Amino acid sequence: MHELSRPRASLSADLGTHSSLNGNSRALATVTAIIDGTGSVGAAIGPLLTGYISTESWSAVFTMLMAAALLAGLLLTHLVCAELRGKLSSNVSKVVANAQTTCSDQV
Repeated sequence: MHELSRPRASLSADLGTHSSLNGNSRALATVTAIIDGTGSVGAAIGPLLTGYISTESWSAVFTMLMAAALLAGLLLTHLVCAELRGKLSSNVSKVVANAQTTCSDQV
C-alpha cells in the first residue's frame, strides 16, 4: 500500500461508521470513490505542478508545498474543532453523571 493511500483508507473506514450513512453500502462506496479519486488526482497533479514550478526556482516549489500544507490545515480546522467539541461534551456528560451518582450515594 502506498504511503499516501493510508490516510485515504483510514478516512474511508472512519466514514463507514458515520451515522449519516445508516449502513447504506452504496453511499459508502460513493464517498470512498470520491475520496480515492480526489487523492489520485492530487497525486497526479502534484508532480506535474512541481516540475513546472521548479523551472522557476526551487524556493518556489517549497513555497507551493507550504501553501498546500496551510490550505489543508485550514480546511481541516473545522473538522478537528467539531471532533474536539464532541469529545469534550461527552467527557463533561460522563463527569456530571459520575458526580450525580456520587452525590446520590452519599445522601
